[in-house]
Amino acid sequence: MSTAMHDEPSRVTPGPVPGLRGRPWLTLLAVAVGVMMVALDSTIVAIANPAIQQDLHASLADVQWITNGYLLALAVSLITAGKLGDRFGHRQTFLTGVAGFAVTSAAIGLSDSVAAIVVFRVLQGLFGALMQPSALGLLRVTFPPGKLNMAIGIWSGVVGASTAAGPIIGGLLVQHVSWEAVFFINVPVGLAALACGVIILKDARAEHAPRSFDVPGVVLLSGAMFCLVWGLIKAPAWGWGDPWTLGFLAAAVLAFVVFALRENRASEPLVPLAMFRSVPLSAGTVLMVLMAFSFIGGLFFVTFYLQNVHGMSPVESGVHLLPLTGMMIVGAPVSGAVISRFGPRPPLVVGMLLTSASLWGMSTLKADSGMGITSLWFVLLGLGLAPVMVGTTDVIVSNAPAELAGVAGGLQQSAMQVGGSLGTAVLGVLMASRVSDVFPGQWAQAKLPRLGSKESATWEDAAKVGVVPSPKALPGQNAETAANVVHSSFISGMGLAFTVAAVVALVAAAVAVLTKKGEPAEAPLLATSSAESAQEGEPHRTSAAPNT
Repeated sequence: MSTAMHDEPSRVTPGPVPGLRGRPWLTLLAVAVGVMMVALDSTIVAIANPAIQQDLHASLADVQWITNGYLLALAVSLITAGKLGDRFGHRQTFLTGVAGFAVTSAAIGLSDSVAAIVVFRVLQGLFGALMQPSALGLLRVTFPPGKLNMAIGIWSGVVGASTAAGPIIGGLLVQHVSWEAVFFINVPVGLAALACGVIILKDARAEHAPRSFDVPGVVLLSGAMFCLVWGLIKAPAWGWGDPWTLGFLAAAVLAFVVFALRENRASEPLVPLAMFRSVPLSAGTVLMVLMAFSFIGGLFFVTFYLQNVHGMSPVESGVHLLPLTGMMIVGAPVSGAVISRFGPRPPLVVGMLLTSASLWGMSTLKADSGMGITSLWFVLLGLGLAPVMVGTTDVIVSNAPAELAGVAGGLQQSAMQVGGSLGTAVLGVLMASRVSDVFPGQWAQAKLPRLGSKESATWEDAAKVGVVPSPKALPGQNAETAANVVHSSFISGMGLAFTVAAVVALVAAAVAVLTKKGEPAEAPLLATSSAESAQEGEPHRTSAAPNT
């Protein structure tokens, strides 16, 4: 540790911190409680949507905006939120996100109109975006390099556990309390996270942290992300050849090009493009997109399979997904230890190969497949995803300079959002196309009564999600036969979607070969804000070298 003059901050390496503030494992606890709230919210709200629709007499489009408004706000602002943490401190940014998320959750629970819920969901997405990159930034600058993987592994396990608990907790709350309780539950969690953060978290910034803010870059990147994600969300409904779809996607490409030109000329760019000269960082980002494409895009159909084909309730389907989420929860900390020992490349390659194998296995599921074989593929998928979730996060964050830890965290989360949206859209189109191809032939082969064009379209649309529309309208044996045709058509489409997802995962395994652990910074870590420095009598600031 170098000694500084009285007018210069001293540089320190990570180590024991007096009192509770700044201790690495307590910092992990504090950020995990906050991010747990966001992860829980990502799955718990879907269970409440039908109850909201009935209670507020909302249309399907209104309910879709409850989800889409949140996702858009989150995707658009993640990288900008990461930059805010790099510029003003990850502690302040994280605590602002926690407080805002809890307040907006309470406001949603008190709302009596869909319009108000949508507005507060957008704000909730913005505050959620403040938390996630800042959480990774705090871990990056608090933990020494040798323990960072384990910290990210435990953090990923908490996120997995919260995501898994969402449908179960949501189902119980909606069934036994009300849909408002789904949002009110964030208030006590938020208060706990805020209390832990105020007491434990220590402001941490790199010595060369940004001192200005690239407003034009923020506008361009936000516009590009909005057009891209919105175009992908609406493509299945509008059609890929629709002028609106093409217009939004073209606008996204144009905005990204202008953004890149702007960043090359900016004195302190929002996202320094030199970051992407690091092959491991670029590979990690592409890997995250491909992983999210195959996992989130493929998993989209699993809930329809469990609920509409096997007739499970939302709570039951959540319970049957526990083998998947359970393996991710258990595997994440173990993966962190393995990555610390052997580096990220072997676990990432093996993880994506396991993911590809499990997705291929899920493409072979039938309408009458037992839960034993389904759970087996879920277990294999969870074991494959655990090292990928931890490893890609570590590769992206550790290969970025310490002063851009927040931007790197935002980049990691944005890659997942884009990959998930792209996978859901593309695999959804393939699924729908296959159902439209096979349904008429299977209906005719079953010798069911001939349908008119309008009726046929209604049955085809229902088959795309595995639902049997008005089976009572068909006499006797025909109703059961029609249900079999619907489920068989759905299974055919789901099989194609999982096959494509498996191929994408295989490509991701090849990309994983290019990854490696970032070199540790010369002197990572703790920097206190001026207020904290005055209080504690010892200012600290990180000195970090870029990892290339």
